[in-house]
Amino acid sequence: MNYSDLGATAPSLAAGMAAADHGLDVQLSQTRHRAALVAGWRIAPGSRVLELGCGQGDMTAVLAEAVGPEGRVVAVDVAEPSYGAPVTLGDSAARLASGPLGTRIEFRFGTDLLDPSVGFPEGAFDHVVLAHCSWYFASLGQLRDTLARVRTWSRRLWFAEWDLTPASGDQLAHLLAVLIQGQMEAAGSHGEGNVRTPFSREALLRLLPEAGWAADGSRPVDTEELQDGDWEIAACLDLAGTEERLAALSEPMRQLVLSQADALRSIAKPRGNRALAAYSVTAC
Repeated sequence: MNYSDLGATAPSLAAGMAAADHGLDVQLSQTRHRAALVAGWRIAPGSRVLELGCGQGDMTAVLAEAVGPEGRVVAVDVAEPSYGAPVTLGDSAARLASGPLGTRIEFRFGTDLLDPSVGFPEGAFDHVVLAHCSWYFASLGQLRDTLARVRTWSRRLWFAEWDLTPASGDQLAHLLAVLIQGQMEAAGSHGEGNVRTPFSREALLRLLPEAGWAADGSRPVDTEELQDGDWEIAACLDLAGTEERLAALSEPMRQLVLSQADALRSIAKPRGNRALAAYSVTAC
């Protein structure tokens, strides 16, 4: 496979996503980002892939394109098919299943890989993939235990996440939005947002050996096209205005969150906020 060709398939892959009905340009930028990740990971045709935290299938579609008709992608998410808006996980999975990639994908929603009743044979997969889903875990301990659980199922781990270290001042709004959400979760105000346990690249590298993995590669990933900075800023300010979520905090933490939200409003733009960079780590 010519991995550089994977990016050329992004327009057709994006058009096949249910979310494209609500904004094709946005979906295309998300698909291009994931195509660049998979091309760098050089996942070969015929591969068997376990994807954790598949969500609406942005990465799933790209992986299915990469593995080809002889490959297989098992896409797992703890959320139920009804989760998500304006497109649910189930709606998006149904669209993919009915398209040309459908025979290569098996979706498993409502699936907790730490449940002893859930499992796969040793060596069942060539690759396990986590892309922009690790901050959704309830704790680093839960992530560590999940990575340890999948260790015997796959030979290779491919991991991508946002980088907490800003490269420029115009990424500070995205960073602050992420940290505020993480603080609220850590202080006991729990929700269903994309950010629950934000952690650094260095924290991941410390965690991998505890889960039985040895990192053998890391690189920065460009996110210039992505809109996630705007999305997380909006989500954070919405949380800071939700009395139910604030009421779960101690008074000192509540005041800290409100003050940080004031700072976020002062530095965030109405739209077009620059997203943090991301990083990719490979392990075996």
